[in-house]
Amino acid sequence: MDLVRHLHYFTVVAEELHFGNAAIRLGMAQPPLSQRIKRLEEELGVRLFDRSARQVRLTEAGRLLLGEAREIVARVERLRELARHGEGTALKVGVPPDLAPAVIAALVAGFRDSHPEVRLAPAEIWTADQVTALAGGTIDVGIVRHPVTAPGLTFGQMLIQEQGVLLADGDDLAARAEVHLADLAGRELLMPPKEGEPGMHAEMLAECRQRGYVPAVVHEGSGLGLVMAGAAVAFGPRLAAPGLVWRPLIGAPLACRISTAWRVGSEIVAGFSAAAVRTLKESAGMAERSSAPARRVSRRPGALA
Repeated sequence: MDLVRHLHYFTVVAEELHFGNAAIRLGMAQPPLSQRIKRLEEELGVRLFDRSARQVRLTEAGRLLLGEAREIVARVERLRELARHGEGTALKVGVPPDLAPAVIAALVAGFRDSHPEVRLAPAEIWTADQVTALAGGTIDVGIVRHPVTAPGLTFGQMLIQEQGVLLADGDDLAARAEVHLADLAGRELLMPPKEGEPGMHAEMLAECRQRGYVPAVVHEGSGLGLVMAGAAVAFGPRLAAPGLVWRPLIGAPLACRISTAWRVGSEIVAGFSAAAVRTLKESAGMAERSSAPARRVSRRPGALA
């Protein structure tokens, strides 16, 4: 068994928490992926996922293994890079797994313009794991979501990304120009994994409860298959995709706070941080805190304040 390859499959399934979405991301069919995860579980002698008809969740053993698995996969990839290209100058960067591919491509291109001598090596890692990777030196700089509690980290300029709601194009609410959070009552919600984005996860759910939306079920993952199928809604920036409709939320109650983060500064890290701010403004619709659009106060009658 190719243990590293199977660990890579495991990390992708753990990020998606959906075997179908993970298989699409890996470019393979779902049955072979399920078989390889089962083979890994047999090899390790533990169950990594709790599977049901409605949801996939990490077991305690799976949660304990995930960070180590990511580090092993990243280090092996680093060895391959060294074998292919030599040491050179590389900047290892953590980015959220749900950051749009076009934005990641723009980050690479924008940094290359200012630092053509440095090779950017992005890795898709959630905020909590980026904090661990920064502490261990697995990555040099990251793009994280706040709030983040991590002594010893330095943060770059804070940017705000206003969140709307993503719906299946056949959803009744898709006919509206704007949606109130309370209008989502009874619907299930898809969010990034709580283990990976604990601060943002807690803040968003608290804001939802205050404004009259308590999700029937909270699914965790980064793929949007559940939303396309009409089984859940999700929050995110403006997005145009087949089968999906994005609508702004009345009062703009939800926003992500995003910045770069690093433990050991350098001219190259500072250059990436500046390039990331420019790119995230231009390509991801983010704004500086002071220039973010003012939130409109608008509540439905009877909705919670």
